[in-house]
Amino acid sequence: MFIVQVGALLIALIYYANAQTSVVAVNTTIPGSELSASGLRQLAAAVVPQSPVFHPSLRSQFSLNLLSAFPEDLEVSDYCVALLAIFGQRYSTYVNCLVSAARPVKVCQNCYGTYGNLMEIYKNISDQMGPGNVSCRDSLLRSDRLMLVFLLYSNMEDIWTASECNRCVSLRDHSLTNDTLYFMETLNQSLSCFEKYQKQGNHSELCTECKATYRGLNELYSRMEKNHTLCIDIEDSMNMTRILWSKDFNCSFPRAETVPVIAVSSFMLFLPIIFYLSSFLHSEQKKRKLIHPKRAKSNPSFINIQDKFS
Repeated sequence: MFIVQVGALLIALIYYANAQTSVVAVNTTIPGSELSASGLRQLAAAVVPQSPVFHPSLRSQFSLNLLSAFPEDLEVSDYCVALLAIFGQRYSTYVNCLVSAARPVKVCQNCYGTYGNLMEIYKNISDQMGPGNVSCRDSLLRSDRLMLVFLLYSNMEDIWTASECNRCVSLRDHSLTNDTLYFMETLNQSLSCFEKYQKQGNHSELCTECKATYRGLNELYSRMEKNHTLCIDIEDSMNMTRILWSKDFNCSFPRAETVPVIAVSSFMLFLPIIFYLSSFLHSEQKKRKLIHPKRAKSNPSFINIQDKFS
C-alpha cells in the first residue's frame, strides 16, 4: 500500500513539472507585456486539462454567455421576473425566521407573518393576471421538469402543515387565535411562579405554591387537546414545562383521572379475598343446618314376633 501511494505521488509531481515547463515555454516565446490570441490558445492548451466531452472551438468568436439569449417569445416577461425576485426575498425571510424559531419551537407565533407574505406572492404567481393579461404560472411554475419555484413553496407549505399552525393562527386576521393567546397567558403565570420560588432555592415551597397554576395549565392543555386546537408551539412549550416540574423541580401531584383507576384496581385486588371469604362462611352455615334422621317407632307386633323366635 505504501509503495502504491509513493508511486502516485511521483506521477503527480512529474505531471506538475511538465505543466510548469509548458507554461514557462509559452511565456518565453511571446514578446511584450500582453499575450496575443495564439499565445492564449497555447497557454490554455498547456494548463487546462483536456476534457473528453467538452472541446471548446478555438476558432469560435462567440462567448458562452450568448447561450442564455433566446427569442423574445420564449423569454420571461419583466412582470414575472419582478414577481420571481419578490418570491425569492420573501422565501429567504421565511426560512430565516424558521431557523431562528427552531428551539424553543415558536414557528407558528413568530413566523405566521412571513409565511402569509410568501403565500400571497405565490398566489400572485400562480393565479393572478399581470398587465396585458400576462400569466406567470406557465413560465415560472411549469416551464421545466424540476419546477423549482413550485418545489420550494411546497416544502415550506409542508412545514407549516406538519406544525399544524392553522390551529393556532388565523392567517385571515393576521393574528393568533384566542385559545392560543389564553394558553400563553396561563403558561406565563406558571413560569413566573417557577421563577419566583426558584430564585429562593426552595423547591418544596415551589411545588406547593405553584401547584394550583400548574394544575390549571394541565387542565387547559387537556381541553385544547380534545378540541384539536394544539399546534407545535403549544405542544413543545407544555413538554418543556412538564420537564421543569417533574425533572428539574422534582414536583408531582396525582392527576384527577388516576383516582378511578386506583379505585377499580383496588376492587379487583380484593375481589378474590371477598370471594373465598364468602364461600367459607356459606359452607359453615350449611354444616349447622344438617338434617338429622329420625329413629323408627317401635311396633308391638314386631316385638311379639321377636319373642316367639326367642
